[in-house]
Amino acid sequence: MTALQEEQIQRYARHIVLREVGGIGQSKLLAAKVLLIGAGGLGSPLLMYLAAAGVGTIGVVDDDVVSLSNLQRQIAHGTADIGRAKVDSAREKANELNPDVTFVPHQTRLNAGNVMALLADYDIIADGSDNFDTRFLLNDACYFAKKTLVSAAVLQFDGQLSTYKAHLGAPHPCYRCIFPEPPPEGAVPSCATGGVLGAMAGIMGTMQATEVLKEILDIGQSMSGRLLIHDGLASVARTIGVKPDPNCALCGETPRITDLGGHH
Repeated sequence: MTALQEEQIQRYARHIVLREVGGIGQSKLLAAKVLLIGAGGLGSPLLMYLAAAGVGTIGVVDDDVVSLSNLQRQIAHGTADIGRAKVDSAREKANELNPDVTFVPHQTRLNAGNVMALLADYDIIADGSDNFDTRFLLNDACYFAKKTLVSAAVLQFDGQLSTYKAHLGAPHPCYRCIFPEPPPEGAVPSCATGGVLGAMAGIMGTMQATEVLKEILDIGQSMSGRLLIHDGLASVARTIGVKPDPNCALCGETPRITDLGGHH
């Protein structure tokens, strides 16, 4: 493990004094490789806190460009970035915050044809996407690729968060153990039609960053097997225990999804 340089000791001093982190933990962060899906409302605070923490390699998958309506919540981008690729403005923000970080842009839309190749070089995957198709695709791909997935979602004043590592077997559930199938089209509004309080994206993205850091450092209690639901209007968060579903189509006793390409 590479020794920390003097400037790094100063930069990460508040981490290093934490008994659970220390110099060894900070070196783990610098060696870690995390892939973020989306550089939007969740991905922005997630990116900034992972970069600030010294996560050594951060990849971001996003094919979108910055629009004015993004800026109410997507704090990795500014007014001057309107019309630019989100991966470009995100890279600038990450590098400005911490030159230690290697930022890898993937200006593409995640799909069944490219997902396994995109996951291959990373240790942990963080899902900040805004649609069910991507969430289910990522869950399945991470299971087959044996990658830990930290997933968050936000809509209006509500958010949810969990970590999925069903590839390790019981007692770890996958996303499909909780949500077996995507809801019917139109049953759940999108952020564009339903709205979202910008600060709620910040809360959930920052919590997601905390869970990614915990998984890298192997500290605290993992969110695997637990679903956190945050009600922003009531300022109440509750955690529900979740067990693997023996009938799960992906990770159950008789899986019906046996390979990514065949299913999607």
